[in-house]
Amino acid sequence: MIGIMNIPEVELIRRCVLKDSKAQKLLYNTYHSTLLGICMRYAKNKTEAEDILQMGMIRIFKHIGSFAGKGSFEGWMKRIVINVSIDNFRKSNKFYYHHNFDEFNGERYLTTEIPDNLELKDILNTVQQLPPGYRIVFNLYAIEGYSHKEIGDQLGISENTSKSQLLKARRSLIERLAKLNTLPRLKYAQNE
Repeated sequence: MIGIMNIPEVELIRRCVLKDSKAQKLLYNTYHSTLLGICMRYAKNKTEAEDILQMGMIRIFKHIGSFAGKGSFEGWMKRIVINVSIDNFRKSNKFYYHHNFDEFNGERYLTTEIPDNLELKDILNTVQQLPPGYRIVFNLYAIEGYSHKEIGDQLGISENTSKSQLLKARRSLIERLAKLNTLPRLKYAQNE
């Protein structure tokens, strides 16, 4: 059941397919926070995240009739919002990638355990401060679970560029978190 009206998800989807504005509003209000959270990971600020969410919701409502019921509806919507985030990144950052592939090969990178006292907003703010190329690769790899090959295919870059961007993103995050005096200890890990 969804929302205050306790409408089953299937019925809500059916009503949205019929362009019922009340159902669309209910769907938007129900999933707004979850989807905005995803957009915040890819955007440089809340305003950009809200713009991405709006574009994502337009795409969701436009294609809601194509949801086949395989998998979760929320997962389907998340995938659309991630794709809109990637599209937005491509449009605004066409030539951003650093192409120093040799730096990644055979090198170890720093990882850390996140301390319990670190606020989620601090982590999100730190991720948002990353350069766009680092931020999108970090999100796709570390949060969404994409492989470097999948990231390369999505962004039109090589696997090595994806690996290099991830390495640089992690280094930058560690440096930025260390400046916040929240990073207790660093350790080395093997390349992924």
